[in-house]
Amino acid sequence: MRLTTAQALVRFLANQYSERDGIEQRLIPGCFGIFGHGNVAGIGQALLQAARTGEADLPYYLARNEQGQVHAATAFAKMRNRLQTFACTASTGPGSTNMITGAALATTNRIPVLLLPSDMFATRGPDPVLQQLEDTRGGDVTVNDAFRPVSKYFDRISRPEQLIPAALAAMRVLTDPVETGAVTLALPQDVQAEAYDWPEEFFRRRVWHLDRPVPEPEALARAVELLRYAKAPLIVAGGGVVYSEAEQELRAFAEATGIPVADTHAGKGTVQWDHSCAVGGLGSTGTSAANALAADADVVLGIGTRYSDFTTASHTVFGNPAVKFVNLNVARLDAAKHSAEMVLADAKRGITALHEALVGWHVDDAYRTRTRLLADEWNRTAEECFRLGHGPLPAQTEILGALNSELDDRDVVINAAGSMPGDLQMLWRARDPKAYHVEYAYSCMGYEVAAGVGTKMAAPDREVVVLVGDGSYLMMAQEIVTMIAERLKVIIVLVQNHGFASIGSLSEALGSQRFGTSYRYRAEESGLLDGGVLPVDLAANAASLGATVLKASTVDEFRTALKQAKANTTTTVVHVETDLYGPNPPGSGWWDVPVSEVSDLDSTREARETYTAAKRRQRHYL
Repeated sequence: MRLTTAQALVRFLANQYSERDGIEQRLIPGCFGIFGHGNVAGIGQALLQAARTGEADLPYYLARNEQGQVHAATAFAKMRNRLQTFACTASTGPGSTNMITGAALATTNRIPVLLLPSDMFATRGPDPVLQQLEDTRGGDVTVNDAFRPVSKYFDRISRPEQLIPAALAAMRVLTDPVETGAVTLALPQDVQAEAYDWPEEFFRRRVWHLDRPVPEPEALARAVELLRYAKAPLIVAGGGVVYSEAEQELRAFAEATGIPVADTHAGKGTVQWDHSCAVGGLGSTGTSAANALAADADVVLGIGTRYSDFTTASHTVFGNPAVKFVNLNVARLDAAKHSAEMVLADAKRGITALHEALVGWHVDDAYRTRTRLLADEWNRTAEECFRLGHGPLPAQTEILGALNSELDDRDVVINAAGSMPGDLQMLWRARDPKAYHVEYAYSCMGYEVAAGVGTKMAAPDREVVVLVGDGSYLMMAQEIVTMIAERLKVIIVLVQNHGFASIGSLSEALGSQRFGTSYRYRAEESGLLDGGVLPVDLAANAASLGATVLKASTVDEFRTALKQAKANTTTTVVHVETDLYGPNPPGSGWWDVPVSEVSDLDSTREARETYTAAKRRQRHYL
């Protein structure tokens, strides 16, 4: 069959399926893109031809920012438990390199996305072409080589026939829960349009099976031995529980054994917030309940977690000198962390095996009682944060409390950066793991609005709420236009505090006096950005992009606006101003951010002393 490389790729992608537990679905149900020179006559022509002739089913969705389209694809894949994702195409040069941050985010989060950056001419006939970087180290180096370190698989298709092994390798990585992340196939613009006689077999319907590995009996026995003699065990539930759809198994295991469950951002909602074993978020922005139990834990059972520094409070949260770890994970990289007993298995199968092996065993009643007392104490603290009565501007925690109470259990909240992830991990009351969508592996400013597109496409039956601060909104709000164009109903809660709240607070704690963290005029007296508040109207900006906008000044007005937004049928932005200076929930964890060792500023010297004292608690878990 004689087709161009681009036409062949489109036809191939339309015939790829994933399967788990007997359920098959399209692996690549569509393609986000922005056309320019390099892909308009290649991938663009192929997508047009497929749509006009019906020869391949690969719908095209026009994005407004190349990084944004990757975020949308990542959010879609996250909501679909990594069983589906989108392809993303971009033009040669800056269009393609704009996707690199999105690639890094997807790979850091272990979420599959397929990137198709356009590349320079393979023939090098018209070198140097528009937007080409000439590299003195070699003629085969292009800007797309920057994708290599942030991709789990990278290939450059310099000849049409190279697509055959590369495309198959790309699908293998996208459907591998251990190795998945960004997959990049760089496509030179001339090769995209070049014809080749393709074997028909290349386009057959392929089903990629996602297996559920079971624990090795010996590994399971070692883990059970540790748990059976534990007096103060703690479960850390990560994203692997969600992607495995093992929530019911985890809840049943926790109920039977009485082991308390702390969660990471990716694992929140696997056990409902008011479950008898739930103790909330763990680590730097964890609850006092989870962190207190972690301080005394003698055995930590990590399930599907990668133990980021926030989860471990930079290696300080687990305070018992004799603490041991059992890590249940499909990835050896994560299972081996903290010198753990490794159980390499799918979370659902692994939890079931542990449950069966520990039938009849449970923690002491006194430990159950302590767990509940600590959780109840924290829940009272959270309630106080929700009802501060702060003024004249409301505190951010009051807005979060109102939002949490107004949303239904299945409504999705999306966030990624700023002070809100910390507040959310401590305060958000999740009953459904898919209702809590916080990207905190890369914590990328600008993720939220774009993620709203992919999340709504993945879950059209759910209310999707983008929770975004003004800092992140100003980074990337363009995909509001995509929401409007695709008639996607998304609620965007735009919290404006005229600065970077979290980094401002961190700066102050580290002796840097909130320098450069407020949105202010430059003052003539100081020469610094500490003058009056800028006359920035983000509500008007959102309206100019096509959204319906509702403004609120108080918590009660916010509740009213939110009810109206839920009743609306189109994308609605609810704008509310909050106090830049908090107050925030009381913290109980530490984060290792080095402070200048020498300084002429008293504030910095004092912060260094505090830092040095805190760092003494840090250790490797060996």
